[in-house]
Amino acid sequence: MNLPFLDRADERAALARFVSNREGGFGVVYGRRRCGKSRLLQETLPSRATTYYVGDDREGAIQRASLASEISRQLPGFDTVRYPDWDALLSRFYKDARPRSVLALDEFPALVGAARDLPSVLQKHLDRQPPAGVHMIVAGSSQRLMHGLVLDRTAPLFGRATAVIQIQPLPAGWIQRALPLPRAVDAIEAYAVWGGVPRYWELAADYRHLQEAVQALVLSPLGVLHDEPSRLLLDDMRDTAQAASILSLVARGSHRMSEIAARIEKPSTSLVRPMQRLLELGLVQRDVPFGSTIRDTKRTLYKVADPFLRYWFRYVEPAWSRLEARQFEAVATNIGRSFGQHVAGVWEDLARSSVAYLQAFGHTWRPASRWWGTGLDRQPMEIDVVAESDDKSSLLLGEASWSRVDDSAARLAGLLHKAEAFPLAAGRKIHLALFSPNSARVRGAEIFTPRDVLRALV
Repeated sequence: MNLPFLDRADERAALARFVSNREGGFGVVYGRRRCGKSRLLQETLPSRATTYYVGDDREGAIQRASLASEISRQLPGFDTVRYPDWDALLSRFYKDARPRSVLALDEFPALVGAARDLPSVLQKHLDRQPPAGVHMIVAGSSQRLMHGLVLDRTAPLFGRATAVIQIQPLPAGWIQRALPLPRAVDAIEAYAVWGGVPRYWELAADYRHLQEAVQALVLSPLGVLHDEPSRLLLDDMRDTAQAASILSLVARGSHRMSEIAARIEKPSTSLVRPMQRLLELGLVQRDVPFGSTIRDTKRTLYKVADPFLRYWFRYVEPAWSRLEARQFEAVATNIGRSFGQHVAGVWEDLARSSVAYLQAFGHTWRPASRWWGTGLDRQPMEIDVVAESDDKSSLLLGEASWSRVDDSAARLAGLLHKAEAFPLAAGRKIHLALFSPNSARVRGAEIFTPRDVLRALV
C-alpha cells in the first residue's frame, strides 16, 4: 500500500528554500535507509525543472548513458553524445542547463563506487562557480559514505554544500495516520515493532493485524525485513559482526560497557569505536540519570534506540534456526510471553519524549530523562520520567506503566514515596504524572494516555 507523504514539513521547507535560491547551489540529503529520502526529493523538487537519477552498481559508462538519457528530458539532444567521463558530462550539463534547473543524484555512493573520481570532478565544477540558478543535489543512504564523500573535513566536497538535510525516522504520532489503527494502544504496540521508519509502515499496511504482518515480513525467511539489520549495518559499518554483537547484547539486557565487553570477551577499549559509531548513527543511545552528564561514564548505560532493531535482536536473532525451520507458531508464542515487556520499554521512551511537548501543570518542560540511584532514605530507587520546567522552579516526576489493569492508585502511592526520597527535589515544586493505557483518574496526579502521548509526538 502506498502511504500518503507524512510530515517532513521542516525538511520540505529547507529543500524548497534551497531550490528557490536564484544563485543555485549544492545540496546534500542523507540518512538511514527506508526513511523517505527519495520520496522527499520526488515530492518537493519541481518536476518540470528537475532531473532525478538513482545510482546503481553498473559500470560508469552505462550510468553516464542512463543519466544523459534522463537529462535529455529537460535538455533535448543531451543523450545524442557519448560522454567518455564524468568531467565531460558535467561540463555539458553546466553549460546548457537552464536557470532554476535541478540535477538530483540519488544513491550517490553507488555512483562513486563505479567512478572514484566523481567527487573530485564535481568539486572542480562547483569551484568554478557554475551558472546562476543551477542546483545540484546528492543523496544517499550510507551515512558513513556520505560523510566520507561530502561531510567529513577531509572529503573533496566538504564545505561546498549550501544545504545539508538529514532524514531521520518519523515521530511516533504519525504511525496512526499511516496504519488503519483506530486505537492509540494498538498504535503504540505497532510502533514498538516498526519504529518510525515509513517504509516499514508501508509494508505493514498491507496486513490486517500486527501479528500477521510480523510473521510475513519479519519472522519468515522470505520476509522483506527478515534480515534487515544486516543490510542496515552494511550501509554504515566496516565491521558489522562486532556492531551486531553489541546491538544483540544491549537489546537483551547488557547495558554497561563493562558487561558488553565481558560477554564479547574483549577489553572495553576495543568497543569504544564501534559503540561510538552506533551512537552517531542513532541506533544506540546513552542513558544517564537526570542531573548527570555523558561525561559521568560510571553511570552511563546504553540501550538500542530504534524499536525495530530492539525487537529484532530480542526476538528474531535468538530464534534464527527455528525460523529457518519454519517453526513460526512456536516462535510467535514465545514472543507473546514477553511482548508486553518489550512494549513497556518503548512506552517509557515515548513517555519521556512527549514531556517536552506537553503543556502540563501550567509549565513548559525541558526534555525528560530517567533517574536511578540512592534516595534520601538510603534505599535504591528508579523514577521513569523526570523533567525540569523551563523556569527551573518545578519538577515533573512520572511513572510509566503498560499494564491494562488499573493500578493507578498503587503506582501513585509508590511515586509519592519516591518524590519524598528524591534527592534533587529540594526547593522545587513537585508535579506527579502517570503514563498509562488506563484513563482512570486519581487525585494527586495527572494521567497521560497513549492518545495524549501520540498527539504530542507529531
